Amino acid sequence: MSKKNDKLYIYALEIFFACGISFGSQSVHFDNIQTWLVIVARYVVYNLIIKGIHESSVLGFNHFQTRSKLDFNKIYDQSKIFLIIFAGSMCVLVYSKQRVFDEGFLLFFIGHLIAKYPEIEQKSSTINYGVGMACSFFEGYLAHIIPNDGARFVGFEENINIYEAKQGVVFPVKKLFIVITKSLYCPPDLKQFNKKNQRLPYLEACQSLEDVEKDVAGVKNRTYRNSAYKIYRPGLAPVYLAAECATPLHTLHRVLERRALYPELLNIDTQEIVSDFCTMLRSIISKSSDCRDKCELVFYDDKDPNLNLADILLEKIRELEPDFENIITTEPR
Repeated sequence: MSKKNDKLYIYALEIFFACGISFGSQSVHFDNIQTWLVIVARYVVYNLIIKGIHESSVLGFNHFQTRSKLDFNKIYDQSKIFLIIFAGSMCVLVYSKQRVFDEGFLLFFIGHLIAKYPEIEQKSSTINYGVGMACSFFEGYLAHIIPNDGARFVGFEENINIYEAKQGVVFPVKKLFIVITKSLYCPPDLKQFNKKNQRLPYLEACQSLEDVEKDVAGVKNRTYRNSAYKIYRPGLAPVYLAAECATPLHTLHRVLERRALYPELLNIDTQEIVSDFCTMLRSIISKSSDCRDKCELVFYDDKDPNLNLADILLEKIRELEPDFENIITTEPR
């Protein structure tokens, strides 16, 4: 049985209870249908306004968290039926020459907020998709390539130090930059995000950092590898960094390209999933003493032709290390 059918059955049960209360209550009279329509229309308007306030708050919070642009076409498509119902209810009130708001709206809103508060305190019994991806990404990948395991691997930061000594280069920020793309597309090489304009900074892959080998889940000597990149800048010294895309989002992108195989994910909100993924991943990293301050999430709207990933990475490096220009030109190589 599909989830949609489950929702329809539950909705039918709610209608049944509403009808039972209506016909069973001696205080409810059906003499004036117009009065009923007006009352129902008003409460529909109240409910939809409150729902709109909630959804706007969620969108605003997610936008603040991810710094991504709002997809107004998608918002409209998801809200179209609600807008039609809202417009119809408003027409009933206007035609009946009734006020849209009365003193009951504020009380209705307060009652809604009071009834909703327990949902905030209640712990969810299930893990949503984005949170699950973040946990899997951290435990299945970052926890293997960032901290020193005290045995075979010296740790991500020391791995960069070894690379600097061998290659005679300097990384101004010794963090792993995890690129989060708007489209979820993750190319095999980040240079694919370079612009054709050669006057702009651009990325080029270098030799990778030293491989990390660990025995994991029955696999002997499983290999993990991080890519080093340099950002070429016209007339300036190149800037070295370790960067890659988030592989769980790459997997999600592939899943969405093959929706026919995954009908359960047909109507998922990808923006919400990405927001949950990034929020949870940040939280885990900040709580981990081994990985704290060693990873940096970088948001890149690859759908905007005016944005350049190399510039965005440079801006993030400048934010983390304002003196990076001096570091890359004065430190011994």
